[in-house]
Amino acid sequence: MRIALFGTSADPPTAGHQEILRWLSERYDWVAVWAADNPFKSHQTLLEHRAAMLRLLIADMDGSRDNVAVAQDLSSWRTLETVEKAKQHWGKDAEYTLVIGSDLINQLPRWYRVEDLLQQVQLLIVPRPGYAIAESSIEEIEKLGGKIAIATLTGLDVSSTAYREHGDPEALTPLIVAYIHQQHLYKCQDATTKRFQLR
Repeated sequence: MRIALFGTSADPPTAGHQEILRWLSERYDWVAVWAADNPFKSHQTLLEHRAAMLRLLIADMDGSRDNVAVAQDLSSWRTLETVEKAKQHWGKDAEYTLVIGSDLINQLPRWYRVEDLLQQVQLLIVPRPGYAIAESSIEEIEKLGGKIAIATLTGLDVSSTAYREHGDPEALTPLIVAYIHQQHLYKCQDATTKRFQLR
């Protein structure tokens, strides 16, 4: 069984996350996604809200996607612990692929017990606009024992940060926008509402 493990800040999840999940669902037997706290980032929104938004994102995917689910219990500050939890859930014989965006490549060598982690998973790097994949970064990860593949998908040119900072709803799906407004999650959502009312 081939399992894709995709932890994401999802603060908030965007149409870009949905595109990645769709792509993964066509290539893996099971896709486990969860909202994660990245120790290298600061977060504004509680994990429970980000997990709820990921569930909405999956529910809103076109076609039957019965091999994609939020596995929030996998969330951990340490990815190695996430992999251990995954093995308890799906067994040690499954083939695990850790999915990361190209924006995280330079952080990866600083992750907790990264060499142990790289022995247990394959890496799939999803290119993100604005984050080139440097050959030197790949080589550094390979020296640590990493087995790397690069996705043939280029992530959409949208980001959670852009939404948080500028309130651009184009990056988000309608269900996520509705949830944000309902829960009053981001400061920018008030400005977005006012902007729409002025049009």
